[in-house]
Amino acid sequence: MSTTPTTPTSTSTADLDLLYTELEDDLRSSVSALLGARCDEHRVKAAYDGDDSLGKELWPALAGELGLAALLVPEEQGGAGASAREAAVVCEEIGRHCAPVPFLTSAVVATTALLADGATEAASALLGELAVGERTAALVASFVAGPGDADGLGVRPGDQVRSVAGALEADVLLVPYAVDGGVELRAVPTDAVTVEPVVSLDMTRPLADVTVPEPTGEVVVPATAGVAAVRAALTTGAAMLASEQYGVAQWCLTTSLAYLKERRQFGRVLGGFQALKHRLADLYNEVESGAAAARYAAAAVAAGEDVEVGTAVAAAYCGDMAVHAAEEAVQLHGGIGMTWEHAAHHYLKRAKADQIGLGNPGAHRAAIAELVDLPG
Repeated sequence: MSTTPTTPTSTSTADLDLLYTELEDDLRSSVSALLGARCDEHRVKAAYDGDDSLGKELWPALAGELGLAALLVPEEQGGAGASAREAAVVCEEIGRHCAPVPFLTSAVVATTALLADGATEAASALLGELAVGERTAALVASFVAGPGDADGLGVRPGDQVRSVAGALEADVLLVPYAVDGGVELRAVPTDAVTVEPVVSLDMTRPLADVTVPEPTGEVVVPATAGVAAVRAALTTGAAMLASEQYGVAQWCLTTSLAYLKERRQFGRVLGGFQALKHRLADLYNEVESGAAAARYAAAAVAAGEDVEVGTAVAAAYCGDMAVHAAEEAVQLHGGIGMTWEHAAHHYLKRAKADQIGLGNPGAHRAAIAELVDLPG
């Protein structure tokens, strides 16, 4: 997207509505009900012992029963024809429940790459399979790579791409091969690629090192459009990750508040201590600011206006905000917050891993400076 100022149109940023619609509220209720019933925190904890059964149960339910895999796929290609606004609501709930599902990597990042201008008929066919939950996909790029890194993500046979999110769950990998004329995306079956699991800080979103084979599979995005497709995928992914980070932070705030209303010390409810009231008030303001930033980024992506600035602002702010909220949750829960028995550490690990995902806050702040022409 050009950074040159343009004349406002009917879909300018001044017209973006950040309020949730009735449809989005209904979607949230459905996702929250399913995750609340099936995403048990004790089973989430089992992921750190190598048990990935929860994710294998949740994703077919989310993709099949609720149709979430189809949200960003156009109706003419078998999808729901929804927008980033609806996808952001889903990401909020996934963050709020710390759900180990590949929605971000498959239904957002990979799907966005396949929707690029110039995508082939093979991309359309794959989108149809992703939409109905028959297959999952992942872009072969390091999870720490952000939109600004898109130009350098082309790979050659034999290269190893470190820390790829979603590769272990995916049936097909979108490999950005560097070729004459640019970068082409090929849909490569996972069994044709060497995928080596790595120990991840957040085992609810496991990472893997991927060794790239000789070019195989079908070309889904030609070389002339590959870099733009990867950049669009990482940009949309970063915007949606901000909504997930807001969901994480909201859980931390709500859970801490509930605990401090019940826990007593020195004959008083902990929440009655003035110092803790101040911390909660500051945290509330911080989380609500994150909500506004994440919501703006989602609305901007949906409208196709101010996408780069909106995404960079949300990603820069929400990454740090979620980590701070999770750290506060651990501290405000006292001794129990430090134990394996409490879920706070799940959220701290998710927040810390997400903080460097799809571009770290520092990289996004640098992008903002360039986008709005701040002096060096």
